[in-house]
Order: sequence, then C-alpha cells, then structure tokens
Amino acid sequence: MSELIGKKRKEALKGILRRLHAGEGPEALKAAFRDAVGNMSPTEIAQIEEELVREGLPREELMKLCDLHLALFEDSLAGAEVTTPPWHPLHILMAEHREMLGMANRLASRARKGVKSPQDKAEVENLVKHLVASESHYRREENVLFPYLERHGIVEPPRVMWAEHDRIRELKKTVVEEAQGGKRFAETAIALSEMLASHFLKENRILFPTGLRVIPEGEWPEIRRQFDEIGYCCFTPAAPAAPASPARPEPAAGPEMEVRLRFPTGELTPQELEALLNALPVDITFVGADDKVRYFSGSKDRIFVRTPAVLGRKVQDCHPQKSVHVVEKIVADFKAGRRDAAEFWIPFQGQFVYIRYFPVRGKFGEYLGTVEVTQDIGPLQRISGERRLLDD
Repeated sequence: MSELIGKKRKEALKGILRRLHAGEGPEALKAAFRDAVGNMSPTEIAQIEEELVREGLPREELMKLCDLHLALFEDSLAGAEVTTPPWHPLHILMAEHREMLGMANRLASRARKGVKSPQDKAEVENLVKHLVASESHYRREENVLFPYLERHGIVEPPRVMWAEHDRIRELKKTVVEEAQGGKRFAETAIALSEMLASHFLKENRILFPTGLRVIPEGEWPEIRRQFDEIGYCCFTPAAPAAPASPARPEPAAGPEMEVRLRFPTGELTPQELEALLNALPVDITFVGADDKVRYFSGSKDRIFVRTPAVLGRKVQDCHPQKSVHVVEKIVADFKAGRRDAAEFWIPFQGQFVYIRYFPVRGKFGEYLGTVEVTQDIGPLQRISGERRLLDD
C-alpha cells in the first residue's frame, strides 16, 4: 500500500511540473501540491524528490519543485526555525544567514537610492567586502554538512543547494564588478538580495530541519570541529565551543607494534609515510576504483578545502553540478585506458593553480583509482636565471 501511495504522489508531482512548464504560477499550484504531499514532513518530501531525480527528472526541474515546496510551507513556517544550542553548526549557519541577508538588503537599499557621496561609496565598499568574505560559509556547507546529509540518505537537496550557491557566486561576482560605477549595480544588488532571501529560507525551513532529523545528535560535535578547521567569516557571531566528543583510546606505543610498509624501493612506517605525503609541495587527493574519496594529504597550506566528511563520498558529489560531466569523463577515460592524464590551470584567490589528474594502476594495468595533484605554480613561473648556492 505504501508503495502505491508513493507512486501516486510521484505521478502527482510530475503533473504539477508539467503545469509549471505550461506557465501556471506557484500560487495557483499550492493546492495541488498540498494534495499531492498530504501531511508528509519536509524529510519525506525530500526523499520523494530524490526518487524523481533517480528516475530521470532533471535537477533544474527539481529546483522548481523546491520553490513550490517552499511556497506551500512559508506561511506555516514563517515564525518557526530549528532550535539548537549556540555551539551547534546549524545555529552558526543561521546566524550567518541573518548577517548576510542584512548586508545584502542594505546594499540593495543603497543601490536603489544611488551612490552619491563619499560616505555612500565607503558603505558600498564595506558591504561588498563582507559579502565577498562570506565564501567560507558555503565551503562549510559543501564540504562538511552536505557530505553528512548524503551519508544519511539526503542526496538531492544538497545538490540543489550547491547549484544555488554557484548562482549566488555568479551574482556576487557581478555585484563586485558593477559596484565600480556600473549601470546594472542596482539591478544586480537587488537580484542578489532576493536570491539570498529565497536560498536562506529553503535552508532554514527545509534543509536544516531535515538535517536535524537524520543526523544523529552525537555527530554534530564532529561537524562543528570540521567547521572550525575551515574557519569562519569575519562577521560570524562568536559561538561557544562544542561539547567534547568521546575520546578514542589510542593504542599503547611500543616497538612490538611498529608496522613497516615494504615497497620494492624501500620501506616506511605509516607515520613516516603520512609525514612524507604532507611535506610534499603539492596537495594530493586519491579516489578509489569505486569513485569514492579515500584519502587526502594534510598539506599545511592546502589550496582547496578538504575535510574528513568527504571521505567515502562519491567524487561526483564533491563537485558542483555544472562540472560533474567533466569529472565523469575523466574517470571514464582513465578506467577505459583512453587517457593517462588530465590537466587544468586557473587563477584562484591570488594564486595560479595547476590541477592534474592521473590514473593509478596496479602491476597488471588494472585501474585502482585516480589521484589529483594540485599546486600553486605562480612562484615557479617567476623563476629565472639560476641559483647554485643555499640562501641564508
């Protein structure tokens, strides 16, 4: 019976999407959506939406359903936020939402009125600077919270939110450009304010309650620890420390417990191997033959964020949807033996980043996985002449 109800609901949601395509607005479809989902919780609706994507529904269409989902619940949820203690990762994210939305609204208001005086210009520069500095907010969600949600069966909503993050990034980039006296400054500042309001509402009212429901209470302190590792925005309100996670007993040290990994060219202890990999002037990430992230090096100045939460995550889920097809092409070519390397280079936060991918193969040529090697080659590009003596 439950399978029949689920099938009817999916067909009803598909019908609503067809009506959206035909031009009907969300307000007109609220009643139909309410009838389709009945008294289902946001978590249950998210699971139905995921099934639709697995059956071939484009994610762009799922984003329309999310908007309708939000329109349905916005009245009843208008005053209801998840309640968490001040140390909690979700409490921090929602506090940042309030700060960012306030800044975006002030920026939009100033843009509407015009930038006429030096004080107006200084206000715009300050607001733009803080909005640009919000990147760690999205990195914490994409690299810690989203992997935990996926681990507990919530896969599609994080992908939709990541796609919206990329739209926000594009809007922020345009706002930065237009803030220098561009004709579209007011238009883009207002668009960013509206986008953030819609996006934060979806996360606060749908994604975060779902996360509280599916992620066990005991895992949140570790999520907070990984949040702390990535760092916070300059405007993030101070939060108390998370409660201590249960300590894992360390095995007693002793020569009889020393393990040495033997290779044809020598041997290393696990401690030596880890230290060696971390000391290399490149960042390394290894993805196994099952497409899951298995390892990343702990380089001191890592370029791209990596957290323990990504271990075991599908590599396709570690990238925004707009670049997943590139990842899948590289991995498929490596597995089929059609390619022995793939390389890219991009400017990134003042660095010139060289990104290379190589297939890892066994003795008999069998595919074992893919290794990503990343480094800032800006300093190398500036080398000229020669150096033969050690500097002081």
